Amino acid sequence: MTPRFALSSVLFVAAATLLPSMALADNLEARPGDPAWMHLGAGALLWAHIAGGAIGMITGVVALAARKGQRVHRAAGKLFFMAMFMAYAIGAGVAPFLETGQRPNFIAGIMALYLLVSGTVAARRRDTRAGAPEVIGLVVALSITAAGLIFMRMGAASPSGTVDGSPPQAFVLFTIAGAFAAEGELNFLIRRQLSNVARIARHLWRMCFSLFIASGSFFLGQQQVFPAALQDSVLLLVLALAPLPVMLFWLGKIRFDAWRRRAKATEMSASQQGG
Repeated sequence: MTPRFALSSVLFVAAATLLPSMALADNLEARPGDPAWMHLGAGALLWAHIAGGAIGMITGVVALAARKGQRVHRAAGKLFFMAMFMAYAIGAGVAPFLETGQRPNFIAGIMALYLLVSGTVAARRRDTRAGAPEVIGLVVALSITAAGLIFMRMGAASPSGTVDGSPPQAFVLFTIAGAFAAEGELNFLIRRQLSNVARIARHLWRMCFSLFIASGSFFLGQQQVFPAALQDSVLLLVLALAPLPVMLFWLGKIRFDAWRRRAKATEMSASQQGG
């Protein structure tokens, strides 16, 4: 049994034991009067969620800044996966059991998990041939897209103009990302394989968008933890959106580098034929 599998198993068992008892909680906490072990367990899950998100965002930044494929990048990527997997799994697992509406957070957590796992698989696979994981991924991506569209309509029709406090506009980006992910899965299944450049691009955008879900949830969704002067500031908005322009930069770079290599190879081939 690998350490990662052991950790995931422990978290799953803990969540399965604790979550039903917290069905009426407003947050990830046990209710007054619950046994001490429930309070301890709920606290452990809460701090694991917070620690996972914090470590994940830090290691995500390191992975983006480090030279791709080198030791620092690989080490940061492994820590990013483990930390974010823990944070997203706890967040998505807890959301349906909270008293206050958490449907948007549940969808965001499922999407973040899907992108995290599929992005990691894309980096580690070398056969680049489509199979069952892509079929499952297509179903998940289409489900996320459908949920986003449904929530947008529900929010527009709701007297409050929201779904559990989130306006319809909040689901637009997730719907677009879900549709884009579904298109990627479908394209992979049709072509049956990916080029190395396409595989790296698949890894890159999925990991970056997964990081964006975390940064957006923290810098925009948890503004109460920041000083009053920073709340609702442009700085927090910039930090929340930062993974997206970085993602676009790296996607453009790998495409440009691939084009430059092809152009150089064509030039060398023409030179050799001319000689």
